[in-house]
Amino acid sequence: MRRFSVFSISLGPLLSVVALGPLLGACALGPKVMTPDTRLPAAYEAPAAATGGEARIEAWWGLYDDPQLQSLVEEALKRAPDAESAEARLREALAVRSQALMSFNPQGALQASGTRTDTRLVSGRDSFSLGPGQPQISLITTGPTDTYAAQFNVSWELDLFGRRRTTRHKAEADLAAARFDYAATRTSLAANVADQLFQARGLAIQLDDAREAARIQRELLDVAQKKAAHGLGSQADADQVASQTAQTDAQVADLETQLHAARRTLLVLVGRGADPLESLPTPATAGTAPPVPASVPGALLADRPDVREAAEKLKSAAGTLKLDELALFPKFPLQPGATLNSNVEFGSALTTSAWSIGAGLAQPILDLPRLKAEIRAQGARADQAAIAYGKTVQTAYGEAENALTGLASDEARVKLLTAGEAQGRSALDASRRRYAAGIDDLSTVLTAERTWRSARSALTGAQVQALRRSVQAFKALGGGWSPPAATTTRAAR
Repeated sequence: MRRFSVFSISLGPLLSVVALGPLLGACALGPKVMTPDTRLPAAYEAPAAATGGEARIEAWWGLYDDPQLQSLVEEALKRAPDAESAEARLREALAVRSQALMSFNPQGALQASGTRTDTRLVSGRDSFSLGPGQPQISLITTGPTDTYAAQFNVSWELDLFGRRRTTRHKAEADLAAARFDYAATRTSLAANVADQLFQARGLAIQLDDAREAARIQRELLDVAQKKAAHGLGSQADADQVASQTAQTDAQVADLETQLHAARRTLLVLVGRGADPLESLPTPATAGTAPPVPASVPGALLADRPDVREAAEKLKSAAGTLKLDELALFPKFPLQPGATLNSNVEFGSALTTSAWSIGAGLAQPILDLPRLKAEIRAQGARADQAAIAYGKTVQTAYGEAENALTGLASDEARVKLLTAGEAQGRSALDASRRRYAAGIDDLSTVLTAERTWRSARSALTGAQVQALRRSVQAFKALGGGWSPPAATTTRAAR
């Protein structure tokens, strides 16, 4: 039997590995990936008073001592659509990683077949004799014939240049990026739930304040109408109070609509968008923001999941570039196989078996310009990943710096406005009593009422802003997840 090997090179003469040496040496490697700019200051410019404590911030929502907030965040992390989508993306990344690594394992398929053939003579003779007394010689075999075959072929690429190792590193980077995306989605979800809850509570406070203002104005209207009826005041004063009362009632209706929408948005965030609003009570209380633990800018590189994700995407892009470069090198496929055939005819079985082993070599020649163009394109994509990583680091620092700077003034602002609101309410109560006693005129009372409402609105806004800013600070500093140990990211190979 003649034996030979087939090499998959689209050229006439077969090239030996030795002959390929000069060609491989001529394959220039692609561009190096640029180094991302991750420089950060040693400390934040925000005043030191903006931070305090050493508490861990993996579950920062527990620091507010707010059972409703903690319950809503934990519920959202379990059942919210955003959390479920993030988990599904992570499962996809795990499967893609396994798929990428399995592609370098031996591949094979078992094939089996069976055929029955029944041959019948339709016309003519099926045998002949060489002469009188000689036996008949069959011209055709008639009757049933069963044929069975089984074949098992295997293919495997001999990895001499590190394609498997590079693919594994890239797959690990892609999986790590998916894990950090999962964490980033959950941290954003927790922050969004807290932010929306505090906004809803702020609207509830404003609604209560508007209703209280409407109640006060109705009392003033009653006094003004009685004075007008007894000739102690003008009807114009009563009409003026009635006009302001109508405006306040309209504001109440608008705030009710806004609060309704805010509560519905919060229900959607936690995954209960179709539940009735009664299932989400919104107390008209603001609460107090907890102190934000001290930190340094350099910690953002390890504590922010979006920063870690950008770093892993850079690793993946560099790995893809390396794989594109390895496409310039030859491949050595191995193809062993085995075959079993059985033929059953007239009760007699004939069985044969065969095995084979083949090796090949595939070296790109005419495709080199396209491969090199792909290397240049991937080099540009890797540079984009490096730039995106640097931008993510700068954005993270900017968000943290802005949040901490705002925290420095929020506490003082709330204290000042609390005192101002108390003074405004005291002045309003005194003016109402003096108006009822006929000492002050209506304009003085209305001015005091507007002053109090303005102070009350400013205080509510400051309280809600302080709470929302604290949420932004916890998120900006990387709170809401448990970061794994950071690894060194190399942008260039």
